Amino acid sequence: MLRGEEERFLSYNGEILIFHLSKTKYVEEAADKTSNLCVRRMAFNRDTKLFVQKSSGVFNMRPSHLKVEIVCCSCTTDSRTGIILPCVLMKKKKRNSIVKYFLLLLHSSNQFEQSLHFKLDYEMKEDIRLFTGPSVMWRHASKLFYISSHTCTVLSAPVQLSSVVWTGEIEGEGTVVLGIRTACLAESEDEDEFSTSDRAIWGTEFFGYAVEKQKMLTDVCFMPHAYSRVVSSVHVCKNEMLKKQLRISLVATTQKNQLICFQDGVPKGVCELPYEKPCSVKTAVTSSNGLLFIVAFASGSICVVQRRDSLQVTSKWQKVKSVLVDDFIGSGSEQLLLLFKDDSNTDVLSMFKITDLGEVNYASGISYKHDVPTVEGLQENGLLTVQALETRLQAGCTSVRELQQHLGLKKRVILESCRALIDIVEERTHILPTAKKEGLVSLWDDVENPPHSLSKETSLASKVPEHFVEKLWQRVVGDSLIVGVRLTESFYLSLSDVSLSLVMDQDFSSSSPIIKCQNKIIKLNEAFSALSVSTCQIEPPPKKMKLDLHSKNDLKKEFPRRCPRVRLDGAKTVIAVTSLSPLLAFHHVCCIVLLHAKKQNRRNESLQESKKITVFCGKIVLSLEDISNEKYSVKMLRDNSCCTGSLEDILAVLAVSVRFSFQIVSSDCTLTPVNSWLLREMECTPFKECHDNIFCHKAGNVYGTVFNWTLKNPFEGVLTIFCRNLTALFQCLHSLTRFLPPRCDVKLLRSGSKSVLIEQLALALEKEILTSRNSFFSKESKAENSLTWGNEPGKKISDAPVASLLDSEEGVQQFRKKLQNEWEECVLSMNQTMNGALYQKIALKIAEAQLSSDMIVWRLS
Repeated sequence: MLRGEEERFLSYNGEILIFHLSKTKYVEEAADKTSNLCVRRMAFNRDTKLFVQKSSGVFNMRPSHLKVEIVCCSCTTDSRTGIILPCVLMKKKKRNSIVKYFLLLLHSSNQFEQSLHFKLDYEMKEDIRLFTGPSVMWRHASKLFYISSHTCTVLSAPVQLSSVVWTGEIEGEGTVVLGIRTACLAESEDEDEFSTSDRAIWGTEFFGYAVEKQKMLTDVCFMPHAYSRVVSSVHVCKNEMLKKQLRISLVATTQKNQLICFQDGVPKGVCELPYEKPCSVKTAVTSSNGLLFIVAFASGSICVVQRRDSLQVTSKWQKVKSVLVDDFIGSGSEQLLLLFKDDSNTDVLSMFKITDLGEVNYASGISYKHDVPTVEGLQENGLLTVQALETRLQAGCTSVRELQQHLGLKKRVILESCRALIDIVEERTHILPTAKKEGLVSLWDDVENPPHSLSKETSLASKVPEHFVEKLWQRVVGDSLIVGVRLTESFYLSLSDVSLSLVMDQDFSSSSPIIKCQNKIIKLNEAFSALSVSTCQIEPPPKKMKLDLHSKNDLKKEFPRRCPRVRLDGAKTVIAVTSLSPLLAFHHVCCIVLLHAKKQNRRNESLQESKKITVFCGKIVLSLEDISNEKYSVKMLRDNSCCTGSLEDILAVLAVSVRFSFQIVSSDCTLTPVNSWLLREMECTPFKECHDNIFCHKAGNVYGTVFNWTLKNPFEGVLTIFCRNLTALFQCLHSLTRFLPPRCDVKLLRSGSKSVLIEQLALALEKEILTSRNSFFSKESKAENSLTWGNEPGKKISDAPVASLLDSEEGVQQFRKKLQNEWEECVLSMNQTMNGALYQKIALKIAEAQLSSDMIVWRLS
């Protein structure tokens, strides 16, 4: 094989592709000859510091007497797959002035694929570009022509031009051609008088043409038209759409030997170039110097411009055959590859330089002493990495074992709590196991009569009024069982930390009798015109892991003072939600409903003392037959533009829903489309019992969603959505965005009103301060009764004036003894001790108060 012409170079995925034509040996008498397109893939070897051949490929052409040439090569996107592939444009000259062109794609297997072919009655020579498709574009006789693999037909743009300075992708427009043409001075109302004067003076102008959309870009300013007489090449660095306005950042080389940076059509910097006739500019993003501009000149020189405080030439080279930009060494950032001219050597890669103008610097013919690690060094680093991974794996196994132990401890605590709860229901005294029996270490001194014994809690049940439960009900929604207890207002106001427990009233030898459930408290105002759901929030990051065997740390804290904005309807409903499917395995289930709370006993206006109570509310029965007959199903029907449903049905729907509140603000238009969206698009109707809340009847995932729309003013409102899952929420929001005005802000709000949370925080902080103060003073009073101060009984130091005591030696000794006694009393007062039970009680009260205030602060943040 004989080499036919000069090679063409292309960088692709860190490799160098070298294309050249080779001709087979033939005898002179032969009329036909064969030309093949060959490609070699070269990769840089960091050990040998040389380029080595990885693979090669050949495209065989039919024997022909026609002359075959390589026109150009580039990397473009294959529109069929979206993959960037190398492509080569070839041509064959015929005797009758017909030139045949064909475009080849190179795949990773080194197989060539002919993408398109076409014939022209002339030879293309000016502004030949390859772009997405793949497509070919060129300029001929002041006209712009292009052809793609989709059209397979040569098309022409309706524009007369003198040159093409850039071709590339622009967001929202596709492939765009930036060219220069003779100025068109047609009058228009939207014409900028400054740009018109520029074009009138210089006689030329810039224009942008979108190839796929076949339209002129009239509202995009690339550069002032005054530069159209001198600009030789352009590179668009960044383009993005902001507020429906295309923002473009680019650099351009000029015939005045300058590099100019433009931002949205305004020049931002200029740099004098060291050589004449710049012909192209490209960019490279390096790890050490950031963005670099590489300018090539017609003489074969190269210079690099870097933007620091201003544009500055940082490096330059001469006699450069080609310059490529890619990640040749595999470092994750780009480098420059300079291929220098060497007439004495046939190897095209005999003289090269790889650099990023920083730490990376490789050149042919140089011996490297301080460079990347050798093979032995890499093996040593690999060994150290494996050892570090083994250490992390051992630490992970240790963490898993600790978690397993912790889970086992939690399981034992839960089982012991179940036994204690059963003893309470059956009015038996429960005896806690000792710490040694459980394999635990006691945190406090073991006492015979702990301050929070469960026997005391059961004794408080007799103080509960007889008629405190107005109604006990149950509903089934999807896979959830909802149990509700409606309490009288007088009884509820004396409680805090209210929750429900469901205990199976049957043999539980094979499973736990306690049913896992989520508690919610739902409040309704007097006229049923507003609804607020109070439920357990996601817990903030804990300060410490606390283990409490005697109390239930509920995340939701109710305060004795009611919010002035909420007026009750005479009752409060406490709801428990649990999974239904595990219960159906028993076919017929009877559950005991227990109410847990802290009963507040008011001692004065600002201090309350609470005692835990557990009371029996009743029993519920659930069977598979009742579920099949939809006995406890929620029934929401339309009746005269209202949604009929009992109060219990409404509460059940809200209990299984997740609440999200969104603040909607529109600066330009009113929010009247929201009502139209709710009533028409979402097919909502208001509840008969609560008109401010509306029920969605639209079929699909959004059915059963509850909305509450409150307008603060015509331009601002709060939309509260009660939905069963996030899928329904996203569907609602997606549908809503199509009805909202264009300039409208939607913001997710934290649960709970800010003013209500602030008032609750003030009450919580007051309670925390009172708890700490009263605990301290109660300790002081007990300590005063148990301590014996410095003086012996019956003895009293004289209260004589200090001056009279200092007159004599005996008085000085008496005064010294008095100071000594006072010092000893001070030391004793600062080193008081208490038993474990008292410390446990004080620490528990303070921790509960701090947890309540921490929760509210987290919800406000």
